[in-house]
Amino acid sequence: MAGNYLLENIQILESSRSSLKKETVLIKDGVIKAFGKKAFTNADIIGIQPEKAENLLLAPCLVDPHSFLESPFSGKEENIYTLIKKATYAGYGQLGLLPRANLWRDQIESLISLKTIKSELLIHLWGGFSLGGKGTSLSKHADLLQKGAIGLADDDFTPPIGILKQGFTLGEMKNSPILVAPRDKSLQAGGFSRQSVETLRAGWPPDPIESEILPLTQLLELHKQYPKIALRLMNISTSEGIEILKNTYLKPMTTVLWWHLVKDNSNLTPFDIGWSVTPSLGSPQNRASLVKGLEDDVLTAISVHSTPTDDAETKRPANKRKKGISGYDLVLPLLWDQLVRNSGWKVEKLWEKISFGPSKFLKQAEEKLSLDSNRWLLFDPNKEWNQSNEEKYLTTATNQPIKNKRICGKVIDCGLINESYQND
Repeated sequence: MAGNYLLENIQILESSRSSLKKETVLIKDGVIKAFGKKAFTNADIIGIQPEKAENLLLAPCLVDPHSFLESPFSGKEENIYTLIKKATYAGYGQLGLLPRANLWRDQIESLISLKTIKSELLIHLWGGFSLGGKGTSLSKHADLLQKGAIGLADDDFTPPIGILKQGFTLGEMKNSPILVAPRDKSLQAGGFSRQSVETLRAGWPPDPIESEILPLTQLLELHKQYPKIALRLMNISTSEGIEILKNTYLKPMTTVLWWHLVKDNSNLTPFDIGWSVTPSLGSPQNRASLVKGLEDDVLTAISVHSTPTDDAETKRPANKRKKGISGYDLVLPLLWDQLVRNSGWKVEKLWEKISFGPSKFLKQAEEKLSLDSNRWLLFDPNKEWNQSNEEKYLTTATNQPIKNKRICGKVIDCGLINESYQND
């Protein structure tokens, strides 16, 4: 992988400012060397044979705005090295790590240890907004941002409004992103699936809509008081949330969990891993509203929000296990099926939500294709494969949904894949 190609008449998307086009490209040792006629000429000199590639796509790497990595150096379910491997095989070039960890990333030392990791996959670290994510005392915002944090966040629920207001008033974050999840755990009250007819039929404890709507309303009101704060909202999940954002004058950038776009609480089996997510899985109407919210640019970016767990945790009952799913390699194929194949999205729109939009969300440079660069992915929308946990680039994380099912669409190469991965 990440080898030599002369891809003839392939579909190419170069950047956020370009449209999809057909072109021939030469890739040598994982690096883009030429386009068009020069690709043929240079390939002939070095002896690379052309391949018909009309159905393939060459595009910029994907970007994940936020995921968890709780034990970066000792995790048996995931560590920084297996994460890099898994994400690059799935075509990701950048990802953001939330501060929740065995050692919360609310101290400079916890940032520095991860900053020493050398990788072409760009790792962006969210620093802890409060100490230990407890929402009682502020971390040293200025120090964290000066030492490498790209922004500040807490856990996957709304911290007390008082501590947020205190931090906003101090203003040490200046224009760095502040990421908050509009979720009230006390209002959720152990609810497992968003309140709906489907939830009642399935017999799951319902998660009321208010657990998202009330904290969302509070956060938007707080944002009015502090309009210069670069507020970001994590994983909107309800139709009502979309309506509120649509009618908000000062719109913060917002993510949606990828799984909420491809599945809902009407189309999973009772034993599927995909039930156990945060925010709670919603109804078909919720899912349709989220897709429309993305299409209308009410929502900015699609998150992977990976939360890997080991086999012991995964085998617990659905409403008892730790919330979250993993599976970077599933994201692009399933989103392509849902949004491009079934909903008629253009490739440019999909990439806006899984690459360019997430970069804006993180305030980082956008991915793009360019000469002498290895920052690309090669995607085959028609490649069929079986989803399992046995492929060498997947980790011991076992909470991957839709296991042992036939998937259509696969990232077949990425320029960031290190040759050593193939020898593990």
